[in-house]
Amino acid sequence: MTTVRIPAGWPATEEQARAVQDELRERVVLDEPGPPPGTGRVTGVDVAYDDERDVVAAAAVVLDAATLDVVAEATAVGQVSFPYVPGLLAFREIPIVLAALEALPCGPGLVVCDGYGLAHPRRFGLASHLGVLTGLPTIGVAKTPFTFSYEEPGAGRGSASPLLADGRAGAEEVGRALRTRDGVKPVFVSVGHRVNLDNACAHTLALTPKYRLPETTRRADSLCRRALQEATP
Repeated sequence: MTTVRIPAGWPATEEQARAVQDELRERVVLDEPGPPPGTGRVTGVDVAYDDERDVVAAAAVVLDAATLDVVAEATAVGQVSFPYVPGLLAFREIPIVLAALEALPCGPGLVVCDGYGLAHPRRFGLASHLGVLTGLPTIGVAKTPFTFSYEEPGAGRGSASPLLADGRAGAEEVGRALRTRDGVKPVFVSVGHRVNLDNACAHTLALTPKYRLPETTRRADSLCRRALQEATP
């Protein structure tokens, strides 16, 4: 487990954080398809908080994309680096997630975040932020649609509907509501960096053979919670 300090010069105010978002958002790459689903490695990242102790833990779990077997994993713990502000969650999580990724003994391949990429009010959620900083292909798979609207997709696995910026026909599609299990509520997929939306959805389906959430997210969630318990007995 890696112990992380808040980086020198890390944004301390909302104004500073939004300025960083504005600068980095221009670097997001949207015209690459990304790695083919079911090939190479795919890594899930997730975080867990102990707010009373101001501690955060992150986990990175690398899976073989074809078999979904665990290839490697790493954790990091540290101090929460930014207050909770809607739309600026990445500034609480990026330092600790980067540390977990850097502690891996192998390349992560595609990174799947439990959160948002373009499906973010400022079009720069955690998946996009992480992708720009690392250069890795990234996607966001979230449990809720944040501030965006969508029509219910069909009941069958693989059914999808656009996640729209303002709910009107012809509005910007910032992601998709994707049904990963028959008759179970959808997840919300968005592009982070260097992956297109069709491929992001295909990866999500490849990672959900049994459950609503991707195996990457399920395994990273379990590991970061365990790391937090070990760090805050």
